[in-house]
Amino acid sequence: MAKVAVGGTFQYIHDGHKKLINKSFELANDGQVDIGITSDEMARKQRLKVTDYNTRKKNLVNYIETLTDKNSSYQIFKLTDPYGPTLTDDYDYIVVSSKTYESALELNKLRQKRGLEPIEILKIECVMAEDSLPISSTRIMRGEIDIHGNLKY
Repeated sequence: MAKVAVGGTFQYIHDGHKKLINKSFELANDGQVDIGITSDEMARKQRLKVTDYNTRKKNLVNYIETLTDKNSSYQIFKLTDPYGPTLTDDYDYIVVSSKTYESALELNKLRQKRGLEPIEILKIECVMAEDSLPISSTRIMRGEIDIHGNLKY
């Protein structure tokens, strides 16, 4: 049993997000998965337009509830800063994409300065779309691809 952290904006629950969430529950192994979703204010700093927090949370919960091998408990919380409780609470793992790996390294530096143990970082490679570029919410928003990475033009 492990305590696992994962976070994101989760604008669209695309195949890359599914890979992160699935790996988090696999690592927890009947433990706890803490999922941070960026607040509307944080998300808007990163993107031109995002769906409101409650809708993004509902969509994520709907996906999690479809997982058949989900034996771990989970909680979802609003991220108002890049680190949330990972800066103060103990975790066994943090699951990140290659895109957010550097932030996880910075997190562990900040934890060390606070006298806390580092969190083991599990970097998940991005899921590629048909065109061999990463699936991302930005690309979906632009209408380039769908949530599975299929080209739309």
